Amino acid sequence: RQGAASLGVDAATIAGQLRAGFFGVTADEIQIGDESYEIDVRLREPDRNSLGDLENFKIILADGRQIPLTALAQWEEGRGWARIARHNGMRVVTLRGDLDTRIANAKELLSLFRLSFLPEFSERYPDLQVTVAGEAEESGQTQGSMLRALLIGMIGIFILLSFQFRSYAEPIIVMVAIPLSLIGVIWGHVIMGVPISMPSLLGFSALAGIVVNDSILLVLFLKNSRAEGLPVQVAAGMASRSRFRAVLLTSATTIAGLLPLMFEKSLQAQILIPLVVSVSFGLMASTLLVLLVIPCLYQILDDFGLQDKMASSDGSTIPENTTPAEVQA
Repeated sequence: RQGAASLGVDAATIAGQLRAGFFGVTADEIQIGDESYEIDVRLREPDRNSLGDLENFKIILADGRQIPLTALAQWEEGRGWARIARHNGMRVVTLRGDLDTRIANAKELLSLFRLSFLPEFSERYPDLQVTVAGEAEESGQTQGSMLRALLIGMIGIFILLSFQFRSYAEPIIVMVAIPLSLIGVIWGHVIMGVPISMPSLLGFSALAGIVVNDSILLVLFLKNSRAEGLPVQVAAGMASRSRFRAVLLTSATTIAGLLPLMFEKSLQAQILIPLVVSVSFGLMASTLLVLLVIPCLYQILDDFGLQDKMASSDGSTIPENTTPAEVQA
């Protein structure tokens, strides 16, 4: 108020005494044995638990006189900040709330936030910078790390298969099973009613090294059949029929081992269920599609002339028109 300055009182004096009275101030520190104790001084609990205590608070002047706070200052009631948080040196506002996952998840809400709120907000307050952090930022970093790991794994698989098949085209045929498994991953989450989450993507990354097993069986059978002199069309048809049981059993045993965890109802297992759904349904779809797609791709490569010469088991090459009798000779 006007005239308070003439008494030697300013805003800092009032704020300091209010903080000392209601929050407390360290008056001294004593040492007892090995322990150190701070002595904090503040008003009694009955004298600082209501707004009426603020009106009755008295400010002590330099000469020892006590003046009521209402005579020195005036204030208005309102909502204040519980805390001031910063991210990368910038002051931030944190929104907190509980999600009803039956209606929407955090990713959907963030997408709606970016599409419907941010454009209008940026136009109204062009000087403010909006950055999505927290769980969304960490999820983005995790996804980037998983994509890099998946890419490195696929490169490793390609290199290993290239040494095995002595070809650059056939490893690509084998690795076609990886995107085919994504079909099962998506439909598996739809059928089970499980939203796609980070464990789901982790399960798809793990599929990259699992689903290629069935493709390797088919391609190896195709190469052996071609080495025996069979035409591509005949070898492709025989591969699906002859390797059907082996491919089916290889995938079925893996899926059967994961089924108990998929239908587990305990709270601890809920975070693993999306991962299991990805692996199980991805492997299931890839098993069915591999038996049809891989032989077709093999014939397509032959139509383009990429399989004119097939490597035999000892590394030699056999011309396309070689007969079985010539191969045996």
